[in-house]
Amino acid sequence: MENTVTALEPSPEATTGDNEPATKQIPPAAVARMTLYLRALNSLLAEGVERVSSEALAEASGVSSSTLRKDLSYVGSYGTRGVGYEVQYLSRHIAAALGLTHDWKVAIVGAGNLGKALARYGGFESRGFDVVAIFDADPMVIGNEVGWLRVSDSAELERVLERTHTNMVVLALPATVAQAVCDRVIAAGIRSILSFAPVLLQVPPHVNLRKVDMATELQILAYHAQRAQTPGQAV
Repeated sequence: MENTVTALEPSPEATTGDNEPATKQIPPAAVARMTLYLRALNSLLAEGVERVSSEALAEASGVSSSTLRKDLSYVGSYGTRGVGYEVQYLSRHIAAALGLTHDWKVAIVGAGNLGKALARYGGFESRGFDVVAIFDADPMVIGNEVGWLRVSDSAELERVLERTHTNMVVLALPATVAQAVCDRVIAAGIRSILSFAPVLLQVPPHVNLRKVDMATELQILAYHAQRAQTPGQAV
C-alpha cells in the first residue's frame, strides 16, 4: 500500500473551528517531487532570491510547469500571476506539508561502513533530522565514536530509543538480522523506518516503511545504459 502525506490546504472556506487549515493528501509521486521543489527553493533562498516564476522553479526542479502547478495545488496556490511565488513563504509551506517542521530524532541501527557514513552526513540536520543514536552488536565496534556519537550496544536498543525520544529509525543491516531488529524497533513504538537492508521486510499497516535498494537501482541503471548503447533502441 502506498503512503500519502497530509498537506496544509489554506482555503478560507475549509478551516477547522480553531482557524487551522483543513488538510488534504498528497499522492506519493507528488511527495517525491515536493522534495525537489524544496531543495530548489532553499538554494534560491541561499542566493537571496525573493520571488521565482513557476517556469524557473520547474526548470530548477527538473519537471514541467504544469506538473509543478498541479503539485503545489496540494499545499495551496501561493503564486501570483505575473509575479511568481514568494520563495520563503512557499518553502515554509512545503516544509510544513512534508512534516519537516516537526522534531525528528533519528537512530541508525548498524555501524558498518554504510551506517557510519550516514551518521557522519552533515546534510540531515539542515533538513530537520537530528541523528541521536547509532547501534551495533559487534563488541569490537560498540563504544567507538562515529562523528559526535558513540556506538551503543544493540542489546540496549529499546532503552536508548526511549531515552533519546527517537521517532525514526534507519536500518543499515545485513538481511539475516534485519527483520528481527525491525520487529524490535516497531515493538519499541517506532512508526517510521528507512531500510537499506537487502530484504523485503514485513511491517504492520500502521508503520511507514521506505526501502532503499542500491543494487536494484544499479540494475535498473545498467538496463537503461545497455539500451542506450544498442543501435535503434530508445532509452
